Amino acid sequence: MPFKKAMLLCTVVGTMFGMSSCQSFRTGSGDNFASKYSLKKRKTHISCTVERGGPAVIKPLPLKVSAQAFDRLLPSVDELLGTSYRIGGSTPDGFDCSGFVLYLYKQQFRMILPRTTGELALLGIVVPEHNLKPGDLVFFSIDGNNIDHVGIVIDHNHFAHAANSGVRVDTLLHPYYRARYAFGERIITTE
Repeated sequence: MPFKKAMLLCTVVGTMFGMSSCQSFRTGSGDNFASKYSLKKRKTHISCTVERGGPAVIKPLPLKVSAQAFDRLLPSVDELLGTSYRIGGSTPDGFDCSGFVLYLYKQQFRMILPRTTGELALLGIVVPEHNLKPGDLVFFSIDGNNIDHVGIVIDHNHFAHAANSGVRVDTLLHPYYRARYAFGERIITTE
């Protein structure tokens, strides 16, 4: 009998939790996606090219980068502001959101990142929003069901991304992004 009561209690609590999870998802807290993606099998290593050619090397995530390399990231973002949006684009001729991240991290840190936003969302470690740092990635669910947009944190409340209007900086506090924010992720750290 105690077992049946315990099962009933678990069912009731689980149902209540499920309902509150849906509520928090609609408010844009990102708790559902952060939990879902932190529990998934995350990639803990990444391929990086070497300076003078040769085979790629495998390094642990988050990748330790020099302060000098990191300091070049934000000016590189600034140089690309206004670049047009292009579906599937990963060059300064035009970027989509994941292509923008892929390009910058390859140029600055020689990282060979996966091409899609969904694959990028499985790298490194999930970071709570209040712990985001410049260089972290932020993920969004524009359609409400999947992780389908990514940007790069440039300061506590701002991120750079390739939107339909082109590469730009937006605030995480804007209601549009608040409602669609999923989670943050760290794939680099300074030495």
